[in-house]
Amino acid sequence: MPENPRIKSLGFSGMAYKQGKMLRVFFKYKRRLLGDLCRCALRSPIRYFEVVTGSVLTPGVIAAIQTFGDRINLHVHLHFLVTEGGVDEAAVSPVLMNRKRFMSAGVFHKIPRVDDSRLAEIFAREVLAFLVGRELLSPDWAESLLSWPHSGFNVHSLVRAKTKPEAERVGKYMLRPVLALERLTFLESEGKVGYRWGRDGAGQETEVMDYLEFIARVTSHIPDKGQVMVRYSGLYANAHRGKVKKASLSPTAFRIVEEELRRLPSKGWAAMLRKVYEVDPMTCLKCGGLMKVVAFITEVAVMDRIIDHLKLTFVAAKPPRSHVFTEVALMEAEESVEYF
Repeated sequence: MPENPRIKSLGFSGMAYKQGKMLRVFFKYKRRLLGDLCRCALRSPIRYFEVVTGSVLTPGVIAAIQTFGDRINLHVHLHFLVTEGGVDEAAVSPVLMNRKRFMSAGVFHKIPRVDDSRLAEIFAREVLAFLVGRELLSPDWAESLLSWPHSGFNVHSLVRAKTKPEAERVGKYMLRPVLALERLTFLESEGKVGYRWGRDGAGQETEVMDYLEFIARVTSHIPDKGQVMVRYSGLYANAHRGKVKKASLSPTAFRIVEEELRRLPSKGWAAMLRKVYEVDPMTCLKCGGLMKVVAFITEVAVMDRIIDHLKLTFVAAKPPRSHVFTEVALMEAEESVEYF
């Protein structure tokens, strides 16, 4: 962990990001997409902190990309060690430390708790927007996934690390290997391999597999040449530390602001209309482009003049039929990609 005692004293939050099983096929055969998945997750807490505080904050993040589950199976997920809040670098102010005057590196907004459901929603939208932009997923399918009660996207951020030993314990879990040798057994009489998985105790199970399958599982998690599986972002990025040093700022002189937990706004009216009627009210009917709200008109007389000028009517067209998506599309996508 980069040395910064003041940041260490602020506390950390361990976050685990998981995406739906239906999307794992994209990351199975195109491992370079794992870096993009990590960047989507890195943007999620930044956007969340911006909603909570109203300012663009820069947190310190250590991210670990993992592709394996308890059974050495494919299970793409991310583990983050994130500072409890972030720095508003625009709020630079003078501070006095050890009888010397420094320019602080900004105001640190401390956010002790995170709404996992809202953070998971932001993460889901980031990932789906990326897949749509790469033409790996259709926009209609992405909107359908967002409307599902259980889209498969999940964020868990209840793990807290207040001390250095606690942060090191979380870091060791983030960097754990694919398998544990003490859980591995060789069934010589059958010529197979057994692997014990699950929590210690009565809940453990042993999966028996052919040795070729075991080798295939383990080797499938070997990163590509030059692929970075542990990343430093925000306050821990080399670029940020160089920027602070070049500007002659004190990286440890933060003015800490305790943020009060406030209720985040619910889903907007446009999102609710898309979910209920499957019609996007922000799409232009003429050109199909994305519209934006420029003003809110509440005076009835003004609305009547606009309606009369545009010669609008209140006869709404019948909403389109709902689309039904199955796993056939995923199977076709899996067959169309090249194996590595």
